[in-house]
Amino acid sequence: MQKDQRPEVWLRGPLSDIPALLQPAAHAILQAEEEITALATEFPNELLWEKPAGVASVGFHLQHLAGVLDRLFTYAREEQLSDNQLNYLRNEGKEPFPGCTLQDLLDYFRSQIRQALNQFRRTDEYTLTQVRYVGRAKIPSTHIGLLFHAAEHTQRHLGQLLVTARILQAGSKNPDF
Repeated sequence: MQKDQRPEVWLRGPLSDIPALLQPAAHAILQAEEEITALATEFPNELLWEKPAGVASVGFHLQHLAGVLDRLFTYAREEQLSDNQLNYLRNEGKEPFPGCTLQDLLDYFRSQIRQALNQFRRTDEYTLTQVRYVGRAKIPSTHIGLLFHAAEHTQRHLGQLLVTARILQAGSKNPDF
């Protein structure tokens, strides 16, 4: 994987039209996009659903990254999940259609990132400490808590995805690995 010579996203300055308090979350999500995009140039599709040592597959992580952004940003808008969102959640980890590629999953993740950035842009900073409810149980959080958790969760799964991909790639090059 070739290293990007630019500084990490958070070191490139503020993102236009994103409220100041949401800059770190937007930076973290965009950093994840860049790192997965770099991986996509060399990761073989035939390994997408492999689970080395029983851990989650690269395909699962990409589906989950997109799904979590969608779900948490829905709660941040004070909405409940739709039947389509619940169905997507139930099917994370399953190949969504025959021949699904890493690029297909990355394209959907990118579409969720664009929606998240647009929601950041429309967010009134004065609402960030307001209560928002999560799930059918209506567990209380805050607006900023949901948006921050979306970014933190994205980074957590990015790390797991990258380690899983590295293990799979090393194993495919060295079957005795």
